[in-house]
Parts: sequence; C-alpha cells; structure tokens
Amino acid sequence: MVKIDIRYEGGLRCAATHGPSGQTLQTDAPVDNHGRGESFSPTDLVATALGACMATIMGIAAERHQLDLRGMQIEVTKVMSADLPRRIAKLATTIKVPLPPGHPQRALLENAALTCPVHKSLSAEMEKPVDFAWVG
Repeated sequence: MVKIDIRYEGGLRCAATHGPSGQTLQTDAPVDNHGRGESFSPTDLVATALGACMATIMGIAAERHQLDLRGMQIEVTKVMSADLPRRIAKLATTIKVPLPPGHPQRALLENAALTCPVHKSLSAEMEKPVDFAWVG
C-alpha cells in the first residue's frame, strides 16, 4: 500500500507528495480546461503512468534475460474526448525498442508492455493502441 497526499493550492494547481519517499510533484489544469498548462495535468499523469509502467515492466523482463533496454523511448499521445463528460478517449503509445526486429525475446517484451498494471487498469472503453518499433 502506498499513500499519496494531495494538497489543492488554488488556481487549479495541486501538490502531491509520495508517502514512502517524500518526493513531490505539481499539477496544473491544461489551458483548454481553465488552467495555465504550466505543469502536468492529472490526465497527463495518466499518460505518463502508462508509458513509465510499460517501460518498467519491460525493464524487469529484460533484466531477467540479461537484456539491455537503455535508450528505449516511449511516446504516449493523449487524446481527450470531444463530448461530455470530459475524459481520456485514447492513449496511443509508440515504443522504440533498441533491439533488432528478429530478437528471440521480442514476444516476451511486447507481452510485458501490454500486461503492465496501468494498461490493465485503464477502462476497456479507452482506445489504447501500442506500436512497437524494433530499431536495434
């Protein structure tokens, strides 16, 4: 169990503190939703969580098989719904894996990304396409 403490600071901004480490981060509402867009919005953090979770779970699988994924790049594009209620309609992810396309652990690594806890926790209604680019 992990506790996150969030304090509303006014002006559509929040400060979140990670209980175990004490690290903090700020959020700001996006410009298209009455904010200044000067930091990650809450929905930006969902997109960030997805990409970081995929990288982490792939990294765990890679370490088990003595593979080096340093330099792997993940881009997550967030698309908000046009209708109400406002929500994330799509998170499109591109993962550039620094290994050759024919790598023997390709299926294992792709499965690791697709079964990360964040990906599995997101609504089935949300589009979550993932494109793997094997660039090594």
